[in-house]
Amino acid sequence: MRRRRWLVGDGAYTRGKPMRPCILLACLLVGAPGLMGTQSRTTRRPAAMNSKTPTPDEVQLSAIVIDTHADTPQRFLDEHFDLSDPLNGGNFNLPTARAGNLGAEFFSIWVEPTEYKGQYARRTLELIDAVKAQAARHADQMILATLPEDIERAHREHKLAALMGIEGGHSIEGSLALLRQYYALGARYMTLTWNNSNGWADSSGDMDDASVAHTREGLSEFGKDVVYEMNRLGMMVDVSHVADKTFYRTLIISRAPVIASHSSARALCDSPRNLTDDMLRAIANSGGPESKGGVVQVNFFSGFVSQAYRNAQKAMQPEVDREIEELKDKAKAEGRAVRYAEITKIQKAAADRIPRPPLSLLIDHIDHIAKVAGVDHVGLGSDFDGVNGQLPEGMDSPADLPKITAR
Repeated sequence: MRRRRWLVGDGAYTRGKPMRPCILLACLLVGAPGLMGTQSRTTRRPAAMNSKTPTPDEVQLSAIVIDTHADTPQRFLDEHFDLSDPLNGGNFNLPTARAGNLGAEFFSIWVEPTEYKGQYARRTLELIDAVKAQAARHADQMILATLPEDIERAHREHKLAALMGIEGGHSIEGSLALLRQYYALGARYMTLTWNNSNGWADSSGDMDDASVAHTREGLSEFGKDVVYEMNRLGMMVDVSHVADKTFYRTLIISRAPVIASHSSARALCDSPRNLTDDMLRAIANSGGPESKGGVVQVNFFSGFVSQAYRNAQKAMQPEVDREIEELKDKAKAEGRAVRYAEITKIQKAAADRIPRPPLSLLIDHIDHIAKVAGVDHVGLGSDFDGVNGQLPEGMDSPADLPKITAR
């Protein structure tokens, strides 16, 4: 028999009554005899499956593997990238997803807050449309998923389930109506903030910036309404990127379990983007007494995985800041605005000089969260195509996901 445990956002409410869970959140498989009841998309079940202990490859090939964060949609728009194309410096495409037996991917709908100021909704809609266009163009290999059943159907048909999450509450422009429309268009989680506080929720990215207005409790009254409305819709509340006080306020008021779509363990790497052990336990217990709890999806970014890598980044930050200021001065003299892609190019060139940490450190984060929060409460949130290629050794694309299972 298959021992497959599904975790779902099962606390959505309408008029005080729980709605049907909106979406499958994570899948954890237990390496035990009889586990492999489902054929892989890429191969038939081998004869060795009848052996007492399945191999890592057999476990990987039988699983519905879900990654909750990839930033590839920006490439669709800005680089005219197609998922059938070679990676060309990126991390994610259809061939690598198939090679790693990736069953479902949440594509991040992220709007850079400075470059697109005043156009947040337009850019959000364009990114959603770009994901849908890819799913339509590759209907033989992808399914646009909004329900758990869609993910299971994609698995049966040997296809990738494509899902979407809004990364950054600034995309709703202070409008619950826009939030509802994004849900209607297929977005199934929203990260309350990105690196920027948005007026109703505070970000870990600017909490030390005195020039940025922050809320008193982590969420404004409107921010609380956003969480309540997401609960009502059945849209998962994502606390990656938020400030610590926003994290705890959100967990207090949310009637459904929350997720961290791409965060790692602060005990192993002291970044404000990572979660403390108390936070890990809080997510595992979120959603009330009837809830199965939420899930923390481990971010693969080297700067969130390795303390040594993070220290090296901080040491070279003054140099990076000088180069960025020189770029801005030059652009101003030319009468143009600096594009975000130009800044990330400088950041990537600097980061490329830092040795990549070993894959074992990423495994340590998964292991730590499993020990602190429980195995039902840890997942994968790679941040593919969102970290300028700065990933641990041997982790370059979804094709490398079996290495995690093997470890």
